[in-house]
Amino acid sequence: MPVAKTSRHSKKKENLRLKIPTMIIVSLVLMATILGYVWSHIHFTELNYLIAQEMSIRDSLAEENRKLKVEYATLKSPGRIEAIARDKLEMYYPQRDQVTFLK
Repeated sequence: MPVAKTSRHSKKKENLRLKIPTMIIVSLVLMATILGYVWSHIHFTELNYLIAQEMSIRDSLAEENRKLKVEYATLKSPGRIEAIARDKLEMYYPQRDQVTFLK
């Protein structure tokens, strides 16, 4: 009977030696998977913040563009240009005798 106990004891020892590295490998794979998930979640959240920031910048630029278009339309209006020509530059429409027609 002592032989049977020795073989059973050595089998338990051998099984234990196989289980520990397997458990370590499984633990490492599980930790890597969890770390990958957490990293991807954090990265996704950061990207959402960046997208929101860029959308805010886009909206403010669109508003500024709209204001500039209104200002441009105001500045190029013929009435404004005519008023500046008359008041500041002292320009007037030419008289009939000042007009020369070219043929």
